[in-house]
Amino acid sequence: MKITNHKIADLLSSRKEEKRKSFAVLLDPDKVDLATFPDFLEKAVENEVDFFFVGGSLITNYAIDQLILAIKKHTNIPTILFPGNGLHIDQSADAILFLSLISGRNPDFLIGQHVIAAPMLKKSGLEVLPTGYMLIESGKLTTVSYISNTIPIPSDKPGIAACTAMAGELLGLKNIFLDAGSGAQYPVSAEIIEAVRASVDTPIIVGGGINTSEKALTAMQAGADVIVVGNGIEQNQNLLSEVAACIKMFNLQMEKVY
Repeated sequence: MKITNHKIADLLSSRKEEKRKSFAVLLDPDKVDLATFPDFLEKAVENEVDFFFVGGSLITNYAIDQLILAIKKHTNIPTILFPGNGLHIDQSADAILFLSLISGRNPDFLIGQHVIAAPMLKKSGLEVLPTGYMLIESGKLTTVSYISNTIPIPSDKPGIAACTAMAGELLGLKNIFLDAGSGAQYPVSAEIIEAVRASVDTPIIVGGGINTSEKALTAMQAGADVIVVGNGIEQNQNLLSEVAACIKMFNLQMEKVY
């Protein structure tokens, strides 16, 4: 059944207040093998994945609809679109991260693509999650930085990140997404996450370069509410279960504290 209204937004907010962390798996349609995808979905269910983010900066093989169909068939895990542009919208998803690239100065990704997508989203029934999207420098040029033609926030400038996130929140954005980018050399630093956590009350989503459970734990301890893993799972088949176990342990410890 399609999740409508504000159910995912409410879930993100309530989990933040409870200091309960969530696990999201980012699926790039270009990199998913549909033949083995059901097996992967079974593993995701076993490891209690909270969300699937579907999309990417550059999609050459449009299979978003097929991915969502398979997810709906084999799981009850909410599917959230992670669009690279206004064309990456599929009404069969549960929600969409309506991303405004507030760390850059490219008007097309600040508001331009949104104008094109708005009429479609109004009619779609998708839950829209207004999200301030911030690219953080990760040691190498990433696809999202190249495609969006924007310069990431330097990894050693937590003050800039904090003020950028604060501006996004004051503009009415309901989530902040800190992304080092797919295949990042290193993830968003604890210093950046801590600075943003101290400056905003919104849920904070962190992804890019999280290829070990230790890096996931560091991000959660710094204040991340949602841990996003994508490219790392392709390189390490055990990463899904390792990060899931880390998040579960963190949440159990927080339950004992509170």
